[in-house]
Amino acid sequence: MGRKPHFTNDQFADAALELISEGGPKAVTISAIAARIGAPVGSVYHRFQSRERILAEAWLHLAESFQEGFISLLEKDDAVEAALYTPRWVRRYPKEARVLLLHRREELVAGPWPQEIRRRAEKLEGDLRAALAAFSLRFFGSPEKALIRRTVFALIDVPLAAVRRPLEEGRLPPSAVHSLIRESCKSIMRRKP
Repeated sequence: MGRKPHFTNDQFADAALELISEGGPKAVTISAIAARIGAPVGSVYHRFQSRERILAEAWLHLAESFQEGFISLLEKDDAVEAALYTPRWVRRYPKEARVLLLHRREELVAGPWPQEIRRRAEKLEGDLRAALAAFSLRFFGSPEKALIRRTVFALIDVPLAAVRRPLEEGRLPPSAVHSLIRESCKSIMRRKP
């Protein structure tokens, strides 16, 4: 019978996220992750085999969590609430926001992703595309590409632009971004584009 592990995968992933948030992807090494939580270096390698694997797992888990919240608001058919999800999430999870919104996944993991991780990433992308098309159909009455692009711009691109600069400067977005996003969203998401 094997012994119970002292550390969880989430602890290793959280340590990697903290390191990225503080010093960017280059700050993440197996020894830095181990030191962050007081684990032996061998424990990290035993679970993840490589730095790239732990970064891929951490990034993907974070992206899945963020997207789940966003899609749940899309399903409520409230464009403004969906647009405000990003700045609200950033204020609630600033460390995670710095990782997810300032670093592309290609910066974190070089080379090909393991098959299981690649499948999860492809599912994540497919789920978002399907949710945006379904929202567009319910909101505008059509899932045509121009309407989906309009939806992406209002609900994803504008909110990301509003939070990116403050995050790059190491601060939270000012509360004024909420009213600016709301105003932009209402203008862009007119029922008759």
